[in-house]
Amino acid sequence: MVGVAGGPPPGGGEPETSDSLKTFGAVLRAFRKRAGLTQEELAERVRYSVQTVASVEQGRRFPQPEFVTRAEEVLDAFGALRAAAQHLSRQPGLASWFRQWAKLEAEAISLYTYECRVVPGLLQTEAYARAVSSSVPPRPTDEEMDERVAARMARQELLSTRRKPPTGFTFIVEQAVLERHTGGEAVTRELLDHLVEVVGRYWNVEVQIMPLRQPVHAGMDGPLQLLETPENEWFGYSEGQENGRLITVRKEISILHQRYAKLRSQALTPADSLSLLKRMRGAL
Repeated sequence: MVGVAGGPPPGGGEPETSDSLKTFGAVLRAFRKRAGLTQEELAERVRYSVQTVASVEQGRRFPQPEFVTRAEEVLDAFGALRAAAQHLSRQPGLASWFRQWAKLEAEAISLYTYECRVVPGLLQTEAYARAVSSSVPPRPTDEEMDERVAARMARQELLSTRRKPPTGFTFIVEQAVLERHTGGEAVTRELLDHLVEVVGRYWNVEVQIMPLRQPVHAGMDGPLQLLETPENEWFGYSEGQENGRLITVRKEISILHQRYAKLRSQALTPADSLSLLKRMRGAL
């Protein structure tokens, strides 16, 4: 399905390993052995499964940020694991058509997202990401699911205001996406709590909800993304079933800007959107 918003990549050859993942795994294994720990003992200390530790060491799994932080502390790794994690390839778990956009996304200074299918991947919880991936045939294996979710969670580091300069994010999400209750009520409660928390925590993130009733709607052609590079160049991106397209033609990018500007005026304000999220959460 999708790479940006958070759906699964195609089954053929996804996910895959990379040299950077293998290198990180080797560094982790070396520090684990230096500490005199077995994989089982490390798993217990970092509060992840033995299978996760083994997969990371083998370079088959993209380590989540929490995993890196906990392993760094447990193994007293002198910052080596954090440094190695900065150079990890973001390809495993990402759809092949999304990789070029992901590279641009990692360096962007502005990122605009309109989504009418699912909550954008940068705003998803792990449970919601799993629910989305398991909903679309063919169902991934447990290992594929773990890879995809880990890659998606790792991308959320982009939201951090510690980045210099911090990326400015605006998201427009259809209310219907949230009303769908993907994964059930427990998953939806956690998702709504997460969205409220993200808006409160990150001053560089703005979320607007497109109400259910909007007679005039500029997003009829589907989801879209725009980003600005550090060199102030703009790129666009659109996605469909099993494909995605990087947009570089200036006229097309101009059209997407016009549509996004109209969408922002049609959606609820950020303050009203936050109020709606809280009301939706209270109703569950």
